[in-house]
Order: sequence, then structure tokens, then C-alpha cells
Amino acid sequence: MFGVLFLVSLALTIRSHSFHSTKFTSSANFLSGGIYSAKSNVTGYFGLREENQKLLDENKYLRKLLTNPKDLSEIKILDSSDAPTKFNFITAKVINNTYSKTKNLLTIEKGLNDGINIDMGVITTNGIVGIVNSTSKNYATVQSVLNTNSQINARLKNSNHFGSLVWNTKNPNIVQLTDINRLAPVKIGDSIITDGKSTIFPEGLPIGTIKIFELGKNDSYNLDIQLFNDMTNLKHVYIIENTEAEEIKTLEKEGEDEQQ
Repeated sequence: MFGVLFLVSLALTIRSHSFHSTKFTSSANFLSGGIYSAKSNVTGYFGLREENQKLLDENKYLRKLLTNPKDLSEIKILDSSDAPTKFNFITAKVINNTYSKTKNLLTIEKGLNDGINIDMGVITTNGIVGIVNSTSKNYATVQSVLNTNSQINARLKNSNHFGSLVWNTKNPNIVQLTDINRLAPVKIGDSIITDGKSTIFPEGLPIGTIKIFELGKNDSYNLDIQLFNDMTNLKHVYIIENTEAEEIKTLEKEGEDEQQ
């Protein structure tokens, strides 16, 4: 009886106090991160051939940029040389990844000690992955684009028409772009990119291509987007640090306070 009452009181304390809740989340990340890291070290050995091939492909891409930076028509991956200088990139290894739930998360082997903070964008060379939503000293969790809580601003590459990128939970390689104006020039196969209207992702990062589209009840298009990333097979990612994010957030908050 004492044990039961102790656990109930502990749970209530954690839920009702933000300080205790934060400490609990950080400790949970530390413990689960250690387990996932050990598992990743074992399983990662068997994927070395595939990872080496990816590195060769990236090196080939970089060499092409060096020799002919304007000839990028055949490549659908991030050109970091075009990214604004206010963005820094931190590499990290994925040690756990879920994609069959409704609220999927990734765990990465980098944390506060490595400069990782909440609300940083996460990508691969193929496209966006998600947003950091929790951190401990050495690990962090990422809210995947395959998460029903995820909403990311995105637009058509060939126009300025934008909408919200969400996921209907049906397919781990297909997400939905909603609220695209019916006047937008929508075509199957067109590319979708980030629109840069937040402090999380730079403008122009690749997301995927239009697979299916239909006109919704609110007289706007709903699009199915085939992701460039294979969300079921992620090994290494880049975390995006916006060095001007805090300044922008502070300025926007001051503007909101003045309007109230």
C-alpha cells in the first residue's frame, strides 16, 4: 500500500510541477538514450555498406558543385552552399526511429552538450525529417513529420502558394499539404519545399513531390506529397541552428504584446 501511494504521489508531483516534469523528461531521455545507443551500435555495423554508399553519393554531389555549381537540374537534395549564413548545421546519428504510430519520434545521439535545443529543425540531404522537441545532456528526441502534432509551413516550388504540411497516418512515405489556394498551378510531380516563414527551417529545403491532389470542401487544394526521405530508413541527420532565432522571437513577442 505504501509503495502504491508513493508512486501515485510521485506521478502527481511530476505532472503538477513544471520543474519536476522537466527533470523527469530529461532523466527519461538519458536512460532511453543509453539503451537506444547500445542497440544502434550493434545494428549499425550491419548497415555500413549502405551508409558508405550514401557517403559516396554525397561526395559525388559535392564534387559536382565544386566543378559546376550551376548544373543542379538532376539533383533533388539540399544545397547547403545556398543556405543563409545565419544557419549552422550539426550532424547527429539516429539511434531510434518510430514510423508506425500516430505520434512518431526519433532519438538522436546529440543533446544540450552539443548545442542541441528544442525547436531546431532536423533534415537529411534528401529533405526534412522533423523538429527537436525534447533534450537531455547527451540525447534529444525529434518530433517526426510522421506525427499528428506536426504542422510545418511548406509551399509549391514553382509558385508562392503555401499551406500546412500534416500527416494522416496512412503511409509513412506520404504526407499531406493542406489549404493550397485553388488558383495555385498544381501539377502531379511538382516539388514541394519549405517556405522559410519560421525560425526553424530555411527557405527552399526539399520535402517531396505531388502524388495526388483534389479540391476540398473549403475550395482549396489538398495534396498528397511523396517524401524525398525514406522515413523508415534514417541513420544520420543534420540539426539546423538558427543563430538569429531568439532575436526574431523576442521581436515578434514584443509586437504581439503591443497589440493586446
